[in-house]
Amino acid sequence: MRYELPEFDLDAYVPYRLAVAATQLSKGLAEQYRQRFGISITEWRVLVNVGYSDKTSVRDIEHRVSLDKSKVSRAATRLEAAGYVIKSVDETDRRLIRLELTDAGAALLSEIVPFAQEYQRRLEAALGARFDAFQDTLAELMEIRAL
Repeated sequence: MRYELPEFDLDAYVPYRLAVAATQLSKGLAEQYRQRFGISITEWRVLVNVGYSDKTSVRDIEHRVSLDKSKVSRAATRLEAAGYVIKSVDETDRRLIRLELTDAGAALLSEIVPFAQEYQRRLEAALGARFDAFQDTLAELMEIRAL
């Protein structure tokens, strides 16, 4: 059976291209995080948000990094088991799980952040003069929730 499909250029479809580009960039970085530091990309996202954001609940991180609550919760549990964060129930809203960086978590971030900054510098060098415009475009895209 032959289907009649509407004309569609997948290689020009922006949501698809963004997803593929993000996966390609994250894949190599994820492997290095795992090998060098023993953590996953999701754990890195949780850890860096705990260290560098005022938003320190699982729910806050879930919204900030657009991850399912279950993924953030599992990553937080693994980070807690490794001694990098402390989980606690929020005193005013018992549904919220607060996360706090431990000294070991801060030490790990002190190792990871220079590595991440070097990766960023390589991306910046690869894009050259287009990097600032790319950053501006990403910021605008991240503000769009739905069209």
